[in-house]
Amino acid sequence: MPTPPVRLCLGHPEDARAISVLARRVARRWILPDQPQDAGQALLERLGTRALRERMLEGQRFHLAWMGQTLAGIAAMRDDRHLVQFFVGTRWQGRGIARRLWQRAMADAQRRAGTSRFTLNATRCAVPVYLHLGFQATGPEAFSPSGVLTTPMVLETAPRHRTRA
Repeated sequence: MPTPPVRLCLGHPEDARAISVLARRVARRWILPDQPQDAGQALLERLGTRALRERMLEGQRFHLAWMGQTLAGIAAMRDDRHLVQFFVGTRWQGRGIARRLWQRAMADAQRRAGTSRFTLNATRCAVPVYLHLGFQATGPEAFSPSGVLTTPMVLETAPRHRTRA
């Protein structure tokens, strides 16, 4: 059976359950092993359906990658400059989905807000992915206010002129 093509789209509040299922699955597999137990539990709560739906209604933009009827990846941006969630399902990793999702989220923020400086806080397992996408660490690995062990990272791009959203 051939692999379906990747379909990228903007997420809507009704996608929150599918986003939660994928994000929690990836977090349990890749992020939680490196985190204190209480921080990991709090992270899973922030990835719950209700919390994600609320963030979407508050304006966070979730870019989604679908493989047929299966959600394969998520890139969520806050304030058109800070990548807050970036997950690709384990079975879909290594297929260029992360790069395509990041390029879409970045282009959307540049178009909407003229953003040229992007930030994120990377968990240990994600640092190599972000380095591959062009981000650079701006400080050492440390505990975030929510207790998650992360590395602050930044990507500077050429300024683009903002277009009407």
